[in-house]
Amino acid sequence: MAFMEKPPAGKVLLDDTVPLTAAIEASQSLQSHTEYIIRVQRGISVENSWQIVRRYSDFDLLNNSLQLKIVGLSLPLPPKKLIGNMDREFIAERQKGLQNYLNVITTNHILSNCELVKKFLDPNNYSASYTEIALQQVSMFFRSEPKWEVVEPLKDIGWRIRKKYFLMKIKNQPKERLVLSWADLGPDKYLSDKDFQCLIKLLPSCLHPYIYRVTFATANESSALLIRMFNEKGTLKDLIYKAKPKDPFLRKYCNPKKIQGLELQQIKTYGRQILEVLKFLHDKGFPYGHLHASNVMLEGDTCRLLDLENSLLGLPSFYRSYFSQFRKINTLESVDVHCFGHLLYEMTYGRPPDSVPVDSFPPAPSMAVVAVLESTLSCEACKNGMPTVSRLLQMPLFSDVLLTTSEKPQFKIPTKLKEALRIAKECIEKRLIEEQKQIHQHRRLTRAQSHHGSEEERKKRKILARKKSKRSAVENSEEHSAKYSNSNNSAGSGASSPLTSPSSPTPPSTAGMSALPPPPPPAPLPPAAPLPPASTEVPTQLPPQAVNGVSRGALLSSIQNFQKGTLRKAETCDHSAPKIG
Repeated sequence: MAFMEKPPAGKVLLDDTVPLTAAIEASQSLQSHTEYIIRVQRGISVENSWQIVRRYSDFDLLNNSLQLKIVGLSLPLPPKKLIGNMDREFIAERQKGLQNYLNVITTNHILSNCELVKKFLDPNNYSASYTEIALQQVSMFFRSEPKWEVVEPLKDIGWRIRKKYFLMKIKNQPKERLVLSWADLGPDKYLSDKDFQCLIKLLPSCLHPYIYRVTFATANESSALLIRMFNEKGTLKDLIYKAKPKDPFLRKYCNPKKIQGLELQQIKTYGRQILEVLKFLHDKGFPYGHLHASNVMLEGDTCRLLDLENSLLGLPSFYRSYFSQFRKINTLESVDVHCFGHLLYEMTYGRPPDSVPVDSFPPAPSMAVVAVLESTLSCEACKNGMPTVSRLLQMPLFSDVLLTTSEKPQFKIPTKLKEALRIAKECIEKRLIEEQKQIHQHRRLTRAQSHHGSEEERKKRKILARKKSKRSAVENSEEHSAKYSNSNNSAGSGASSPLTSPSSPTPPSTAGMSALPPPPPPAPLPPAAPLPPASTEVPTQLPPQAVNGVSRGALLSSIQNFQKGTLRKAETCDHSAPKIG
């Protein structure tokens, strides 16, 4: 495909590493059994979910199948019950147990990616028989290449659902054993069909002391087929887990009997060799992104990298569900460094980390090992970004390792194909960045909803609501009091002066009096004294008070000095009497 070109019509390129979550929504009792309605969701999108209906017998069948593949595996499936299994309380209790069972298998990194669990939770997308599809493709290949012959299928030796392996031999060399791997396309296949097939056919020409040699490689528009020599010692993961190469992946690695890391010198040597080949690929502009212990073949004391074709096929990484959580791990170079941290942890402690980021590391053979682990797996490293491969090579754990190989690396890629690789690499990183962005936004929203719905937060909101209500009540009371006070002041401005009799003369206004400042309010009058006995004495003169800013002295003086005799006699003409003509 060209840059960001869509896959062929009808071809669904699922990312099998996207986690599936399952929640039992309800149960329904039929005649003799109970069915559980389960909501399954792929990734973080609620729209990408569906319902399945399962009985207890379906869970029991899945559990038995897993136990057959994994020796000594114990999963928390609730026990059977023959009598009383239709009681409401028992059904509710069993539903809780089944939900716990689903949580365990969907959070286990190896179990969640196995075909049995995928088919149980998503039968529509995992109903095909991938072994039969691979056999058909391989049979078509043998029509044009008759010198190869299939010895036996190597069932489930890898973790990928859509990648199958067959033990091979050459007809004229019957004692020599080879391994054929067939893989379908993945969601990160952005190369055009022509460039894809050319790059696949270039892989046998890649010579490097720490890359496992490809004997034969070919591809069509939908898949690729490669043949390598079969190694009886197996991979680095087989060495760590003391496993046999031909055993199924689940049996070898899901529930190991012994947990023991490698010796310090092995850790230093293998780590240095892996870093050297990663630097070589990065310098060539060849995207890898698939480093883990099962992709490292052992030949004596030498590590050799496997499956360079995975990035060309667009297959998702084994650790994608880990590094997709961290937005700073957004290039294939940083992905390789982070995956190297997982590999180093497994070499050191004999098992993968329980979770990433790692808060604290158990005692290690050397503090130099812990220093490298902290730079690739710690919370600070995942938050701030990964070091470069060159930086890791300079760290004390690897800087003093001497490599005694004389083989000269060789991998010639034409300029046109280098440009196609660069564009494909950018597309892979773009999809990763977009997925990380969506996960980050979903995590923030979930955290906010959880915080908002917590009991402590609800109490805080109640307290704040009460305080706001009280504050509002106080403000309303103050506002009402202010309005009442203003209305009283406006009404009392005309009543502040005592009323005068209509017959009382009003003193003339004085020019410029309106410019005078308003007078202070009148002093309160003393309590009224008892009435004095009647006498002809002039009543005691009260202190003059101001009326509208004018002294009342003139008015009181005029009243006191009033004499009736000084009034002129009025002459009146009375015309009210009747006239008689």
